[in-house]
Amino acid sequence: MKTECEKLMRLTPSGYHLVLLLILLLGIPGGEPALAGQNAYSSQVNEASEPAPSLQVPSGTDIYYGTVGRPTSEPAPRSSAADYPRYGNLDNRLAIWVVTQQHTYFGGFVLALPIFCLLIEVMGLLTRDRVAAARYDCLARDFLRISLIAFSISSLLGVSLVTALVVLYPTFFGYITGVFKSMMGIYAMVFLAESGAICLYYYSWDRMSEGGLKWIHAAFGVMLNVFGTILLFLANSWVSFMMSPAGVDPTGRFLGNAWHTLHTALWNPFNVHRFLADIMTGGAVVLGYSAFRFLTAKNEEQKGYYDWMGYVFLFITMAALIPMPFAGYWLMRSVYEFRQQLGVTMMGGMLTWMFVLQAIVVGALFIGTNYYLWQGMARMPGAERYHRYIKYLLYGLIVSFLVWFTPHTLVLTSEEAKAMGGAQHPVIGNYGVMSAKNGAINLMILLSALSYILYKRANSIMTARWAWRGNLVIGSVFIGALVNVIGLSVYGFYLPANIRVGLSLPQALSTLTLLVVGLLVNRALLRGATPIGPVVWGRMPVRGQVTLFLLGMAFTWVMGLMGFIRSSGRLGWHVHEIMRDGSPWAFTPGFGFAAGMVTLNMTLFWVLLLGVFWISQRTLAQTEAPERIWAGTAPQQEQSFTPAMSNKAFLRDG
Repeated sequence: MKTECEKLMRLTPSGYHLVLLLILLLGIPGGEPALAGQNAYSSQVNEASEPAPSLQVPSGTDIYYGTVGRPTSEPAPRSSAADYPRYGNLDNRLAIWVVTQQHTYFGGFVLALPIFCLLIEVMGLLTRDRVAAARYDCLARDFLRISLIAFSISSLLGVSLVTALVVLYPTFFGYITGVFKSMMGIYAMVFLAESGAICLYYYSWDRMSEGGLKWIHAAFGVMLNVFGTILLFLANSWVSFMMSPAGVDPTGRFLGNAWHTLHTALWNPFNVHRFLADIMTGGAVVLGYSAFRFLTAKNEEQKGYYDWMGYVFLFITMAALIPMPFAGYWLMRSVYEFRQQLGVTMMGGMLTWMFVLQAIVVGALFIGTNYYLWQGMARMPGAERYHRYIKYLLYGLIVSFLVWFTPHTLVLTSEEAKAMGGAQHPVIGNYGVMSAKNGAINLMILLSALSYILYKRANSIMTARWAWRGNLVIGSVFIGALVNVIGLSVYGFYLPANIRVGLSLPQALSTLTLLVVGLLVNRALLRGATPIGPVVWGRMPVRGQVTLFLLGMAFTWVMGLMGFIRSSGRLGWHVHEIMRDGSPWAFTPGFGFAAGMVTLNMTLFWVLLLGVFWISQRTLAQTEAPERIWAGTAPQQEQSFTPAMSNKAFLRDG
């Protein structure tokens, strides 16, 4: 008789994922609840049984700010397993995990798309080329249409999340809403304002498409994005409060100061980190969308349009990825400053290997992005002269990547640890410390910037009289940044850990200097350059578009993993050191199970996105296809536009 696993392996991929999702949420009938027991997550002792630490703060005193206040709410309840309703074999944690992650994904997508639309619309307003302006305007409106559909789905998921919390975690939900009672009205007002702003921004597009009205329309976009960012910051306050509570006394009673509850120790780092993550999520979705449409395109006009779209949004997504490691350093530094043990748990304890997995994916994103740029040179005449430099860039990226994800310690048996002399390898263990990793990530950014400079120069010949001075400036800044980053990484091995952490700032500044100076000088040189030939959009090799699609999926996967790491830092607490998680699931999932759930959530998100794209394409049938405007074959009012492929000004886009 075949086992359940053998039966599952015979299913088709789609059927397998469906059955896996049902098993995760409902369990296997006739036995123990699937993945609901402790052994399904990890073999560690239930963290909820640990004694609660005593906070050395008098009653009625803010546990973070130390100010005295008058309690206006009940203490945090001491929950037990009876406070968590059970519905058959449904695993409450997994149900909340799936709904929350999908809401987070779509929320980030909805935040990012209006920002993209505004930036692209402004780029169209600033350009003097009517062809490029029309393409920018078309692209912005195309994605704003998708944003409306995604906004509706995000709202439905938000309602689903609230319902799930009320039904599955009523005690916790009652406490957290009691603490944030004064902000609920503000959140609702901002949400309604954002809803009205996105409708106003979209439906006024045609009526405000000319002259000064177009700038007023862009102002509506600014208003929309302000409301969306405020909404994100308010939602972040709940997450940061659960991890680093403030505004309450040791028993969890709210002391009446809403600003303290909002402005916790981790709120500002969370805001920056989540904002960049949402921009990456939105950009990743567009990357996958453009690659999919390119691969399924039926004519050269469609291929050219979606090839250009993928290139533009890869640049935007990478602009959010580059500062992400530094935002992560700020967040973890704030975690250590708030509670050192919390930081040790996340980066030196049970969650360490999650960071190793995250590092692998982030490093792969940098290598994949460079590979896409190198493949993109196939659409640019004259790029052959730079092919010989690609292998050296690849060598540097691979070496940096190996250092970047090398763990400080290894998971070993007692015999292996005894033979090696400890959990840390005597050689490669040295590359697992932050001094080496800071240098590795900065080096990957430097090499990526150099790769982008070569890409932009691929089809041009520098003719400016000061070209040699410009090249000297770029070369000097690059070499100086390279020496500074590597030198400080080596020097860090001779410093105590508390001093070594401060070296990340001068390394980041040297990298930022290259990005600003190098890219600006290169752009100035390109203004007077002579094109060897036009960029033939649509000539990207298929492997380059496949890489772009995989990059989009990888971006969303790493976002899901980051969210899991942040949430798991609380271990067995709903609210850190205030309210214990008394449910049967009050322990941290193991490495393999967590990675599987992140993958499942990512897959479900992309399946839902396909539905969003399909719905949005039905509305496009009633409007002018964007690829027709791209090809210069639109109706009479557009016939004066020259074809996109031969427009010199457009070659400088991005």
